[in-house]
Amino acid sequence: MDLGLASKVFIVTAASGGLGLASARALVAEGARVVLVARRAEALAAAAAELGAQNAMVLPADLSAPETADAAAQLALDTWQRLDGAFVSVGGPPKGHVVENTDEQWQAAFSSVFLAALRVSRAVVGANPAARLGFVLSSSAKSPLADMAISNGLRPGLAMLVKQLANEIAPDGGRAFALLPGRIATQRMVDLLGHDPTPQDAVDSGIPMRRMGDPDEFGRVAAFMLSDAASYVTGVMLPVDGGLLQVL
Repeated sequence: MDLGLASKVFIVTAASGGLGLASARALVAEGARVVLVARRAEALAAAAAELGAQNAMVLPADLSAPETADAAAQLALDTWQRLDGAFVSVGGPPKGHVVENTDEQWQAAFSSVFLAALRVSRAVVGANPAARLGFVLSSSAKSPLADMAISNGLRPGLAMLVKQLANEIAPDGGRAFALLPGRIATQRMVDLLGHDPTPQDAVDSGIPMRRMGDPDEFGRVAAFMLSDAASYVTGVMLPVDGGLLQVL
């Protein structure tokens, strides 16, 4: 299948590793070009070297900073004279119960998770009203996760924002969607588990496929959803979780 991604340009955030880098790899493999945004400059440079200088530009920056989204959009336009969309991933909020997380933790997470995604949306749609916008959310957008009160509080609201955004940009040919990763074997999962994921962790989590997902499996879904092949798909919250999420 020709995904129609050749020469298209996307901003990819949290792109120095994990799901962001996996998605950037999948896009570049299909002929797209990417602006990689992340805080870790050294890891970002390594990612760009892997993808090739002709395919990837880097912006070492904190996505929660108000100016980062506009800077990423401008870098794409200055480099390739076009911007076709973005795939927005951000760092996960800290663990905690509803009454335990502090105001400071909630405020920091709102800035890094919610406002960061909103700012990227503004910057990309401002450059191209027909843009494709993908967001990495969480299964907590549909069902609460134990000990993840901040994620449970913010992700459903962001999911509804994505749904409204999809409706608003659809008349101009734009699309917006979110992917809901389950248990994917990234550093984030190591941090949450406190150890490298094992097959038993997958069983204990109730994953019907009885294994953790590979980041590249997630990245391929992201590339498809951003592609011409998915041109009539918008406003969806698509789980990529091996069947873990047991809601419609």
